[in-house]
Amino acid sequence: MRTDQNKAREKSSEKSPNKMASYIIGSKEFFFNLPYVMGILNVTPDSFSDGGLYFNREDAIKHGIEMIDQGVDIVDIGGESTRPGSESVSTFEEINRVIPVLEEILNKRPKAIISVDTTKSRVALEALKRGAHIINDISGATFEPELLGVVNEFKAALIIMHIQGRPKNMQQNPVYNDLINDILSFLIKQAEEAEKHGIQKIIIDPGIGFGKTFEDNLTIIKELGKFKTTGYPVMIGVSRKSFIKKLIEDFTEDRDIATAVINAIVVKNGATFIRTHNVLYGLQVCRLLKNL
Repeated sequence: MRTDQNKAREKSSEKSPNKMASYIIGSKEFFFNLPYVMGILNVTPDSFSDGGLYFNREDAIKHGIEMIDQGVDIVDIGGESTRPGSESVSTFEEINRVIPVLEEILNKRPKAIISVDTTKSRVALEALKRGAHIINDISGATFEPELLGVVNEFKAALIIMHIQGRPKNMQQNPVYNDLINDILSFLIKQAEEAEKHGIQKIIIDPGIGFGKTFEDNLTIIKELGKFKTTGYPVMIGVSRKSFIKKLIEDFTEDRDIATAVINAIVVKNGATFIRTHNVLYGLQVCRLLKNL
């Protein structure tokens, strides 16, 4: 019986415009035509969904290891909330939140693939020095462009996300001339800039909820295939976001089932990576879609 990886290799002739069909990150090969789960680990007191749940260092480490043992492909550690209206924290504070958790998780699970969610070049440097494999930058390396040099120094992967404005003001009447083309232009421009700095493993994220209206979010999901045509694998993060609450009309405060349904849709529409809180639901979605 062929494995998912073997099936993916057989399709490697269907390479994307950037002439790559997979990335090797850490000890794992990620094929663009298979879905993978990135588990969210917020080490913050104020994130919109789980703020404070894992702010305690030991709780954060325990939850990260739990996700790894459940089978998550990547753990994404964040030390600064990026919810609408949030304030930035100092570099020192972010490092103090993220690095001890990162170190202990890799000490206990050395083969784990770790991403760090940051816009700060110094945080990225400290994380990569200690074994992180991916930097997930919500600004697409526009807040601190020097981050690109840091990522290249360690030959790490980079997630380039689109945001309009900053978390503090991004939801204050976001407007676009042409939503999809505006986002695509930004992502391509920043990906080309990353490539000029020598970065070869680039993932793009259109940034659901980051300077987007309810209607914008739905349009991005429906037209996700246009992002896949760039040749870069696409990541989508819809997990528990406020637009889901509007979609289900306050039917329940638990948005995990709705998140899983939308994750299935975005994978079908072209996403390679889904960033989610409920890892077990995400893994079930990916397993089902690999076999259907």
